[in-house]
Amino acid sequence: MPTGILTDEAADQIVTTCRTAIGDSLRSVTYFTRDDYEQVYLREELERDADLSTFIGHEWHGFKTAQTAYEGSELGDYNYTIRVFDNGFLIRVTSDREGVIVTTDGLTVKDFNEVATAVGSFLDSRAVA
Repeated sequence: MPTGILTDEAADQIVTTCRTAIGDSLRSVTYFTRDDYEQVYLREELERDADLSTFIGHEWHGFKTAQTAYEGSELGDYNYTIRVFDNGFLIRVTSDREGVIVTTDGLTVKDFNEVATAVGSFLDSRAVA
């Protein structure tokens, strides 16, 4: 399903970044823009049956809604979203032009913060390039 919206080097970099932060709890990594997406990692025992186009549309819309809704709030700037499911977790880290969705098995809040920081650094480095 790769679409080629990331170079092989960038895809390897984001997967390595997530694997370093999460380890064996990593389930999947999907890079996305407003118009396209690419699943760059899927743990081998998992099936490729998720409707990623629907997930991406929802997550992009959710990012824009959250960013607008909380803008100027006393909570500070919006950073990332964690979603909790029966069989794992989803973390979304998004900039104004791109984002990454990472799915995992159980993690601690510290683990989520580490992966969000690492993915945010990856996205920031792409904005400069």
